[in-house]
Amino acid sequence: MTAIANVPDSSETARKAIMAAVSRATIAELAGLDALAGDAVRVLRAPEIGLVMVRGRVGGDGAPFNLGEATVTRAAVALPDGTIGFGHVLGRDKDKARLAALADALWQAPATRDAVEALLRPVRDRIAAEATVKRERAAATRVDFFTMVRGDN
Repeated sequence: MTAIANVPDSSETARKAIMAAVSRATIAELAGLDALAGDAVRVLRAPEIGLVMVRGRVGGDGAPFNLGEATVTRAAVALPDGTIGFGHVLGRDKDKARLAALADALWQAPATRDAVEALLRPVRDRIAAEATVKRERAAATRVDFFTMVRGDN
């Protein structure tokens, strides 16, 4: 059975979810990755800072336009077994880009995938808790116009 083009499989979706958690993690939360990887990690692309063009659309579906540039940092590493990890982060944080690449590589390796998942579990919990607080704050200010009574006397 062949995969349909442009339809992500479950491993690609899971990898995207892991990298989304890594992007919102702090350096302190990612610090355990170095111990997990050991000293045999090879740097393929040292962290480097560059710019990307940010594009926008009016209303989400209008014609695209160039909004401006954003600073990004990218890195690439390889594990001893040849697994390659890539990291791209918004901003100028070289250490976080290196750790993101390391997380990507370690997650792809079957031997360390569970350890990466365990390391990122508190990050995912924190993200979920922050989303809950945000929803609760928004719900507290919600006005339901359908239940308001008109003053027709």
